[in-house]
Amino acid sequence: MSKSNFEWDETKNIENLRKHGVSFNEAQFAFMDESRVIAEDLTHSQDESRYYCFGLNQDKTGVLTVRFTYRSECIRIFGAGYWRKGKKTYEQTNSI
Repeated sequence: MSKSNFEWDETKNIENLRKHGVSFNEAQFAFMDESRVIAEDLTHSQDESRYYCFGLNQDKTGVLTVRFTYRSECIRIFGAGYWRKGKKTYEQTNSI
């Protein structure tokens, strides 16, 4: 996984790992899932468009929800975790 395609604030990464048990480095793997689901975050898209990526983690044992935006041709991650709503969206979209 090349970090050049992704960026994040390291302080936010540390806080996310503490709160949700997921590093932003790990969150990148959701984007590699061929069955990933991308959805626009309509509740927080005021200054810039924000999105969710629902996809499998590195070892394919769980569905990650990754909150992100596009900046300067990079995917900027600002949140990630294992949330039931994201798993449900992923499973419904992929008929699991």
